[in-house]
Amino acid sequence: MSAEIIVSYDGTPNDDDALALGKALAAAGASMALAYVRHSREFDPDREQLAQHDADHRLQQGADWLGDGAIPRHVVISASTGQGLAELAANEGASVIVFGSDYRTAPGHAEPGNTAQYLLEGGRVAVAVAAAGLRLNPGQVATVAAAPVGVDGAGAETAQLLATRLGATLLAPGSDTADLIVVGSQPTAPPGTIALGGSARSLLNASRGSVLVVAQGTAVTL
Repeated sequence: MSAEIIVSYDGTPNDDDALALGKALAAAGASMALAYVRHSREFDPDREQLAQHDADHRLQQGADWLGDGAIPRHVVISASTGQGLAELAANEGASVIVFGSDYRTAPGHAEPGNTAQYLLEGGRVAVAVAAAGLRLNPGQVATVAAAPVGVDGAGAETAQLLATRLGATLLAPGSDTADLIVVGSQPTAPPGTIALGGSARSLLNASRGSVLVVAQGTAVTL
């Protein structure tokens, strides 16, 4: 069965934040899967077995955190983590890839790491970044807001749709205290791709909560 939400997971604490956000988004009725990217296969069979076991163990750790032993898990082989996840998302027909924040991020803020940044520059699948520390107080998304800057309408539409599906309160556009802040791409971006302007990035840097960035003209419905 295909997954609408893919959580990038490597067993680190900040990726536990991604699990918390993925689970909260999946409450909209979406299917979810976990993914870990290995950068190459080992030539030595014994080393390959160990590397695969390590990858499987990390994903099992994520499944245990979620309390869902049946959740689909994908070990992807790709020289580029971002490219590997993008290809998996395309194959699965996924709407969102969820990441934890960079490990240096202050609690309560969302800061994309290198892989998320890669997908925020021309990617074709919505990118969600969990607020640092979300794992310590997981729960439902109770409030949603759309960022009012540099958007083409897909961000506001997504915020409205998710608020309805999640039973959350839709706050005024530009609120920086929502549990989830939805950002649309620049209107000048090619259709179906992600591109953020400087004003949108500044707003996200000041926000307190998780963020979801959608591609130009592509609302996320889950």
